[in-house]
This record gives sequence, structure tokens and C-alpha cells, in this order.
Amino acid sequence: MMNAKSKSRSAARLAAVQALYQLDMENTPLARLLDEFHQHRLGREIEDAQYADAEVAFFDDLVKGVEARRDEIDGLVSDKLAEGWTLRRLDRTMIQILRCGAYELLARPDVPKAAAITEYVDVAHAFFEPREAKFVNGLLDAIAKDVRD
Repeated sequence: MMNAKSKSRSAARLAAVQALYQLDMENTPLARLLDEFHQHRLGREIEDAQYADAEVAFFDDLVKGVEARRDEIDGLVSDKLAEGWTLRRLDRTMIQILRCGAYELLARPDVPKAAAITEYVDVAHAFFEPREAKFVNGLLDAIAKDVRD
């Protein structure tokens, strides 16, 4: 069973993917986007679904970190895509999942490699079929080999 910290981090990861998707689609200024999520999304009930209390500092780090290092992260992800594939060919939600996962592997040595990968595979399951979740697993595992010992 997951402890409260694990649950709040899982919620932060899911929220970060959603926030980055919104940033990508609507180009909301980052400060306003973070504020909106703090006020209205994290730990709130939306459409009868209770959002778990997300770890706010972790959420902020994921969103700001992915945005700050987007070019580097996109390069890491692109390098692992099959020949002929580009980021633009991927589903926009998928791109955010991969960016968040790559960022955590790159910049959060406090998070164990296997935990980071598993978490984003779980996020992928929330949006996609098992085949896409396997894709997330393989791609993040390949990135981990490059950025972690």
C-alpha cells in the first residue's frame, strides 16, 4: 500500500503532466498556470473525482524544471525514438509524460530510477492503452541508462 508521501507525489506527477499539457496547448504564463493549479486543482474535487493532495513543491519543481530544461529533455527523448519518429508525431499528452519522466531521471537523483519510471507508466495507464504504457517504460528506461549510473 502506498504511504501518504507516495500518494501525494503520484498526484503531483499526474497534475504536472496536466499542467504541462495545458501550457503546451494554451501557452498560459507559467506563474499563472502554477497559481491556477495551486488554487483549483491540487487536492480539490473536480467532476466528482477527488484529487489526492499533491505535494506542491514537487509539482512546482516538475513543471518549472521541464519548462526550464525543455530543449535538453526533448533532445534526450528524441534520441530514443524509433527511426523516422519525432516528438511532433507523438500524442501531446504522451510528450508531457515523457518530458516529466525524463526530467525526474535527469534532475531528481533523490527519486529512485525504478520508482520514477513506474510512476510515469502508471500515469500513461490513466490516458492510454497498455501498449503505450510499455512504450513509456522502454523509453524512460533507455533515458535512465544515459543519465543515471
